[in-house]
Amino acid sequence: MKKIPYGRHNITDEDIQAVINVLKSDFLTQGPSIKQFEDAFAKYVGARFAIAVSNGTAALHLNAIALNIKPGDKVITTPITFVASANCVRYCGGEVVFADIDPETYLLDINKVREILENDINKEIKGIIPVNFAGRVVDMEAYRALADEFNCWIIEDACHSPGGYFNNMANQKIMSGSGAYADLSIFSFHPVKHIAAGEGGMITTNDEILYKKILNLRTHGIQQDPEKKIENHGVWYYEMQELGYNYRLTDFQAALGLSQLGRADEGLLRRKEIAKKYESAFKNLSFIKHQSGVIDGHAYHLYIIEVDRRSELVNYLREKNIFVQIHYIPAHLMPYYKQYGWKNGDLPFAEKYYKGCLSLPMYPSLTDLEQEFVIDQIRNFYAF
Repeated sequence: MKKIPYGRHNITDEDIQAVINVLKSDFLTQGPSIKQFEDAFAKYVGARFAIAVSNGTAALHLNAIALNIKPGDKVITTPITFVASANCVRYCGGEVVFADIDPETYLLDINKVREILENDINKEIKGIIPVNFAGRVVDMEAYRALADEFNCWIIEDACHSPGGYFNNMANQKIMSGSGAYADLSIFSFHPVKHIAAGEGGMITTNDEILYKKILNLRTHGIQQDPEKKIENHGVWYYEMQELGYNYRLTDFQAALGLSQLGRADEGLLRRKEIAKKYESAFKNLSFIKHQSGVIDGHAYHLYIIEVDRRSELVNYLREKNIFVQIHYIPAHLMPYYKQYGWKNGDLPFAEKYYKGCLSLPMYPSLTDLEQEFVIDQIRNFYAF
């Protein structure tokens, strides 16, 4: 059996041709493919505005700046995420407050978040960054009500969940990244994500003021609206009005992302088929402590199982050419964050989850035969 990774990109001839067309055009950086990709992505998630950027971390950083995080400000997020979800707060000098997860959903526990907010006597907490971990979409309606109660903004980290959704109290389908409840949402186009552009990210929002601010921050803080320039020396004139960054996406990456977006629904259906097969194969088995399961609206970037003897299983599967992964080492236990006082025992559900979690191969090009091999090898391991 060939190598089976936990995630894999899928590049078609159409994707390659889309990139070639841009390489033969007049634009390599900020060309027409950028706006086409932004418009198509905004339509896909149901948001008013979309801004393509160089990667998901850049998207988080720009959001943090646009929401005016300052030294002394505190922001709540989950420890079970890639560290960028927290790091964007630190980039602006803010303080990260980690809250524990719900052990059933693996998502940021809204009850724990409420406890933290209620104890925030000095009103130092300014925002919340929930993460749609593994592809399961957070109940953003509930978080919006909580955020409004305590005067907080929300960044929805939706890197794992393009095409995912949850149903609100009115039983309406709310798409991940639609901006129905979050101030800003972010996505990633890393190769193992649903839409692979090599690298890249997208910010979505329904707030026109934030949209225009981030557009300028994306390109060195250079004001792009002629009516808002302080001076105007001619058609060639550009004017830097604030400190921004070079966080632009290239035109050929946008072309690749746009091509991949055209297959997003097809890929999502395949991910759900794979999830159903895992769920059925591992149901009621004693060595499976918990698993992602089959959930409406789940986008299945990852499929998680929790097991005993996890390290031994990982090594066994690698011998069989199955390269599972661990998502994630709790961010609060990283050496960087431990220097701020975080320690073992602070977030027991996140720490318990980490001890047994395992991300199984999950990508649209995973074949039935490969998935069956993965399932059989996990069963074989626990048979002796």
